[in-house]
Amino acid sequence: MIVEVVPYDPAWPAHFERERHALFEALPAVIGAVHHIGSTSVEGLAAKPIIDMLMEVRSLRELDATAESLAALGYEALGEYGIAGRRYFRKGGMRRTHQIHAFATGDENILRHLAFRDYLISNPDVRVRYAELKIGLAASCNNDIDTYCAGKDTFVKHHEQRALALRAAEQRAKRRVNARD
Repeated sequence: MIVEVVPYDPAWPAHFERERHALFEALPAVIGAVHHIGSTSVEGLAAKPIIDMLMEVRSLRELDATAESLAALGYEALGEYGIAGRRYFRKGGMRRTHQIHAFATGDENILRHLAFRDYLISNPDVRVRYAELKIGLAASCNNDIDTYCAGKDTFVKHHEQRALALRAAEQRAKRRVNARD
């Protein structure tokens, strides 16, 4: 796989919406929601040009039983692929264009991905530092995706924790306001 980080492309949200629509058409009884996640979901953020999607499903067992519908859309099923409770699908082979991280509704990984995305959207300084890190890693990793990912790991985990803490604080504040009403 070629590890390439490119400037933000304003067409990425439209690519996501087309694929989201195709997924709902293929699996209407299984999917609860499909979210655009990852760097292509953050306006202005340089990214590998792969549309990352988080699919909430009612049941992983139901998803597994209908995996042929995703195969018909060009997706390769890779099982949990290192994360318990996830189903991972990729499209495009060595020139990957899309990837799906599917979790059962309510899985904590859903919140983690969405909180990190929203944190990057809300924090331009972090977004710039993240882009610089990814560009540097892509230039130095010799197309080794494991090296690239390992180079981002500390940064992502640190800011993911901050994002989750902010999300929890926001939820506590909303509960206090609702309790007063």
